[in-house]
Amino acid sequence: MPLPSLPDTHDDIPVFRRPVQPSARARGDGTGAPRTDRNPATRSTGSRSGGTVGPVPPAPGAGGSPGLPHTGTGGAATPQAQPSAPRRPTELPPAHTTLICVALPGLAISTDQGQLNGSGLEGFYRAGRRMLSRCQVRVAGREPLAVQARMVTADRARFMATLRMSADAGPDPDVMVERTRYADGTERITLHSTARRPLRLPVEVSLGTDLAELGAVASGSAGPELPASVHDSGLRWSCAQGNSTVTAHPPPADALASAGLLRWELELPPGGTRSVELRVRPDGAGPIRPVGRGATSPLAQARVAGDDPAAQALLHTCLEDLEALLLRDPKNPSDTHLAAGAPWRCGMAPADALVAARMTLPLGTRLAAGTLRTLARTQLTGREAQSGMIPGPRRDAGPHLPPGCTGTEATLLFPVLLAEARRWGLPEQETEELLPAAERCLRWLRGAVGGGAYLPDPRPGGPLRCETQAHAHRAALLGADLLDAYGRPGGAELRDWAGELRSRFGADFWVEDRGGGRPAAARTPDGRLVPHLGAAAAHLLDTGLLGAGEQAPGLLDKVRTEQLARLLGGPAMDSGWGLRSLGAKEAAYNPFGHRGGAVRVQETAIAVAGLAAAGYEKEASSLLRGVLAAAESFGHRLPEMYAGEQRTAGSAPLPHPASCRPAATTAAAGVLLLTTLVGIRPDAPAGTVTLRPVRSAPLGEIGMTGLRVAGAPFAVRVSRLGLALVEEAADGLQLGV
Repeated sequence: MPLPSLPDTHDDIPVFRRPVQPSARARGDGTGAPRTDRNPATRSTGSRSGGTVGPVPPAPGAGGSPGLPHTGTGGAATPQAQPSAPRRPTELPPAHTTLICVALPGLAISTDQGQLNGSGLEGFYRAGRRMLSRCQVRVAGREPLAVQARMVTADRARFMATLRMSADAGPDPDVMVERTRYADGTERITLHSTARRPLRLPVEVSLGTDLAELGAVASGSAGPELPASVHDSGLRWSCAQGNSTVTAHPPPADALASAGLLRWELELPPGGTRSVELRVRPDGAGPIRPVGRGATSPLAQARVAGDDPAAQALLHTCLEDLEALLLRDPKNPSDTHLAAGAPWRCGMAPADALVAARMTLPLGTRLAAGTLRTLARTQLTGREAQSGMIPGPRRDAGPHLPPGCTGTEATLLFPVLLAEARRWGLPEQETEELLPAAERCLRWLRGAVGGGAYLPDPRPGGPLRCETQAHAHRAALLGADLLDAYGRPGGAELRDWAGELRSRFGADFWVEDRGGGRPAAARTPDGRLVPHLGAAAAHLLDTGLLGAGEQAPGLLDKVRTEQLARLLGGPAMDSGWGLRSLGAKEAAYNPFGHRGGAVRVQETAIAVAGLAAAGYEKEASSLLRGVLAAAESFGHRLPEMYAGEQRTAGSAPLPHPASCRPAATTAAAGVLLLTTLVGIRPDAPAGTVTLRPVRSAPLGEIGMTGLRVAGAPFAVRVSRLGLALVEEAADGLQLGV
């Protein structure tokens, strides 16, 4: 079944607002980019690959007049009309202090106290619905004292609490209460006794739920708890939208439906242990079977070894998070893709799914193939101007630009991912099956450009965005390479347009100043430049992989590439924890702004890879070390973003209270950061692989095993001197120069 989620990209929801009366019909903007609902309580909750959702009032960052309250539509105000009071935004429940167990479609969200009290986001979720919101444990009439909470794996958390039961035990606790919570809806409560005498302990578990959808929980409109009924060896709740059952093993000695209470009398000998297991499921539902388990995972189990142990810790956590976020396409369950992130974006976000699949190509091509096939089924067809597009929502683009269309980004990423997946070893038959969809993307690109030099914004009057031109240029060159490989027409036309774009871009998108200049963020329709420097400029360095280990040419010449590298490595952009999304000296800079100054790990990884490929290792190494330092602060589970505050001695990165953690692009970025160090550039059709390691070896010696190149295991080691050695590879794979 489809997995409900909040808006496809967290960028769409800087705040939640109370809903106004929606119109009777959902509206699109005619661009292939559906209008994005900013209040999850009023939107449909299916897992989307694009589509249309209902209109809501604008929120900050969504365009329109900044700082002005929405006053609805209608005629001019009359003298009797009273100005409407500004609507107070509903705060998004904080997620930065929660422990989020993920094994989609299951989630378990907890605070560090272990008890589920039914407040905030707490609870067990399945397919976006809260199956259990309250699970409070009392032993001998008392609540255990919480002493520790930690994530064990991506889908499991462990909570420890203590009790003093013996009057003569002094200050030392003699009962430990261990709670192990799983994303699949299982909780095991274990009592360990260290008392010198046998204990007979009454244990009570108080349960409740509202069966609310995650969007309603997030917007504060979940509603009261439902009445319970005794069911088998536990309790049951039901409403018009669904039902939930908690079964207990061993069965309780007593069950009180009116209070939602289960009771046991547990006898513990000295040093003894007793456990109770609770299972939360809808009626008749079996256990959740995560996609990323064992042989079903499309990702290779790579490992890192070397001088810096933090590298292996980061890779291990990233792999766990990626597997926890895997979903199957309901239309073809053999195809898997990544959900965008938890807890807010547990459904498909096309651009994010493609970005993450591209970053994880060193772990094999199965995820890329599944993602491409899933999105090919959503591609628009017909004779309209949008034919060939992959739909995607609009998202906020920061304080200086109107919202952008992720459908454009996804459409341009599709042929890029297919072309690069082929270089990494995607079988020819699978590539050919996906080629028609890639051709439709490229035809859309040629049609959208028309006779001009630039790819325009899909909305009339929108700006020409710098990063969009970078995406389009890369898609044209890699797409032409793909078309030529299969004897399809159109490659020469794409290369000609890319050449014209390259020749004009430097003059039209460069802002001259005393510091050497900078790329403009965009050009307005009347030709004015938007000069603000942000992390989106890093996309100018991400040119894509061609044959024989060569990178495609970029839009900037050597001098301007060097200037961009200097800017990205400077103190205004490099926070010490990673790359700021907007420079610290820019107007409207906000260290917590998700496109206005916060560090977004995905963009930092793109910058590191691009800088390293262009030969600017000092700047790349600084950004890389900053992210690794931040990862240690976050227990190696990096959030989607965190504040861009400057790093100082003894400081730690500030978490963003509404960031996804885990997030697909962030976990995939960890893979890209580490594989950038060894610099693998494969060309499976030609039977070669070229190594371009970071010669300065910023993490010392590093070796990676369990990677996949040309469908076979691949292992490489880079010494402290920056020399690379292949230790395992497919038979017949030759080392390129």
